[in-house]
Amino acid sequence: MRLTASIVACALLMQNLDSTVVATALPAMAQAFGADPVHMNMALTSYLLSLAVFIPASGWMADRFGSRTVFRAAIIVFTVGSVLCGRADSLGFLVGARILQGAGGAMMVPVGRLVLLRSVEKSEIVAAMAWLTMPALIGPVVGPPVGGFIVTYWSWRWIFDINVPIGILGVILASLFIPEVHEPKPGRFDGWGLVLSGLGLAGLMYGFELAGRGVVPAPLSAALLGTGALCGVGYWLHARRHPRPVLELKLLRIPTFGVSVLGGSLFRVGVGAIPFLLPLMLQLGFGDSAAESGLITFASSAGALIMKPATQWALRWAGFRTTLVWNAVISAVSLAACAAFRPTWPVAAIYAVLLIGGFVRSLQFTAYNALAYADIPRERMSAATSLYSTLQQLSLTLGIAVGAAALEVAGAIGGHTGPTLADFSIAFLIVAFISLLAAPASALMPREAGAELSGRQPPDLPEARRGDMIRRT
Repeated sequence: MRLTASIVACALLMQNLDSTVVATALPAMAQAFGADPVHMNMALTSYLLSLAVFIPASGWMADRFGSRTVFRAAIIVFTVGSVLCGRADSLGFLVGARILQGAGGAMMVPVGRLVLLRSVEKSEIVAAMAWLTMPALIGPVVGPPVGGFIVTYWSWRWIFDINVPIGILGVILASLFIPEVHEPKPGRFDGWGLVLSGLGLAGLMYGFELAGRGVVPAPLSAALLGTGALCGVGYWLHARRHPRPVLELKLLRIPTFGVSVLGGSLFRVGVGAIPFLLPLMLQLGFGDSAAESGLITFASSAGALIMKPATQWALRWAGFRTTLVWNAVISAVSLAACAAFRPTWPVAAIYAVLLIGGFVRSLQFTAYNALAYADIPRERMSAATSLYSTLQQLSLTLGIAVGAAALEVAGAIGGHTGPTLADFSIAFLIVAFISLLAAPASALMPREAGAELSGRQPPDLPEARRGDMIRRT
């Protein structure tokens, strides 16, 4: 299990690092291309759009062609896209290469998770998900300082070239150690569903992203969000009639999956704002350099690493529901504590708050990611990973938009032309409150939810409940 988890986790870390280090290199790229730095935002949004279009297709692709084949192909596509990004000599070339990268990344995330879920027993899911949580937590924190170091001392092209040896190693290890698994009857591909879901997700994610960064007029962001919402409604109507839709919304009726999506999405909205708000607060409010702020924010990932060995013990001791409810409260408090950061604070105190926050967020992410698949039957596992990965990406994108909007509103109320420390404090309190809503959402699950995964109950007891829940879907 650990070998498979390590292979998948390395691929996901490569994808998460790449998606964050690029933002640091945009000014250098703009200078190399002779382009407007504002227009360089297309390098980020093109990748985001590609994710939105291709993630829903990942489950069917894995069922049709085999999880190992698709996962390996995704690494190859992502690596080739990275090579092309590093050779780009214009913004248009870079955007095309980023779209190719996004297609590979869209398959790596859900199919990598599917590979792991199909290779472990139910009792090992928590430990497996603890490994996969690391890239999601470390990437956004480590990415900016790594990108800044590379751009400062080498060339921005190395940001993409460092993916090549990792990709080659991933392909070799996947070929040697990851089993090939097919589903016998994946059914016909839902082409219309892919079009509607792709347009809907692209409109929503692109609209949230642009609104969060404030690089386009508000009416354009609103138009994109409206288009995305309309296509989303269209997809919902389509999915009700299709026997095997590309995103199976009926899975949300399974209590453990539905609560994991609801609570996890609220939690990720709050957490998704951290990579946007914290570096800006340290640089604009404290006057720190990019390198200095990167070294401080790194404390969050250190807390996540410390939590990994304790995850299984915590869930076995308290159970999923109790852990998710109270840990959400602690996590929201640690996020709200960032609102009190001031330049007069000792660096050690800031490190302590971020370390505790990373610690509890790691536990929360791992618990949600494991619980989501507790009652999913094997034949619907690929559909569940596609839907969960799609909603996960959407909620993290929404977190950036909410953080930016909170900052804008706070500045407008205070009449400031630029964000002040007080504005950042208000923004942190708002996203902390949204994250806190994950606690009552998690309380909706049954007390014995995930008992087989945590080891608090013999595995034959929840089986009847699981069968009953699955029949109701």
